[in-house]
Amino acid sequence: MADIRIAGIMRAGAFSPNHIGNDAAIFNLAAEQLRKRGCEVNVYSEEQFIGGAVSERVILNMCREPRSIALLQQREDSGDLVVNSGYGIENCVRERMTRILLGSGISYPESLVVDTDEAVVDKLKRLKIDRCWIKRGESHSLHHEDVCYARHAEEAQELLQEFFLRGIKKAVVTRHLDGELVKFYGVAGASFFYTFFPFRQQTRRADMNALRQDVDTDYLREICEQAAEELGVKIYGGDCIIDENGKLSIIDFNDFPSFGPCRQEAATAIARCVMSAIKEYNS
Repeated sequence: MADIRIAGIMRAGAFSPNHIGNDAAIFNLAAEQLRKRGCEVNVYSEEQFIGGAVSERVILNMCREPRSIALLQQREDSGDLVVNSGYGIENCVRERMTRILLGSGISYPESLVVDTDEAVVDKLKRLKIDRCWIKRGESHSLHHEDVCYARHAEEAQELLQEFFLRGIKKAVVTRHLDGELVKFYGVAGASFFYTFFPFRQQTRRADMNALRQDVDTDYLREICEQAAEELGVKIYGGDCIIDENGKLSIIDFNDFPSFGPCRQEAATAIARCVMSAIKEYNS
């Protein structure tokens, strides 16, 4: 195993709004798990990667910078092993993710992809969309203001105008779903899958395990794995809404999240995923 050299590429701070430490923590734990399995893991920044510092043929990454994503895709096309795939990371950008998930028949709220200088009030009213979310469309989020709640169509229009003035050209307008938020974390092909309710009082792990009984985790895992396959990512997380009738709908899906409440378990699953991918890559 000692001859397996892996480049670990950290996420640029600009793409970790309020999560720089958390993103670094899961990445370092995953790298350590790989080292325990006999791999040499060299860690780089996105800037070092863009600057040509990475020669390893196996890449584990948290990249979000557009130049990094393009370079990851070039490396994949030349035959390197890249986890998550650069193409998958690009698919998790809001506009592409929305089109892919809706087109795949995965439970996802009604959404419109719009230009931020576009008039949408009449369109939203025709669709009977009042409460909704306005989300940055053409890139990964950089600020909390890249996802905003609107109470009605007129406020949605105002928020789109603010996006336009900030230089954001595309946005996704998503119908608000009533229900309870469920967060999920997963690694494709692993037994690991973690869910929790972030807005409930949770003090002990036993309590968190009990709360999972409120949601059909088998079905949630099924639709999340389907979404991960459609988007082309192996390491993922996101948000889901469960309504009063028990219906589950994915509302957000992220490539390589910080795995805050389950970091140690996730790091082990990520290392196993990478080792499995290496075995397949070398076969």
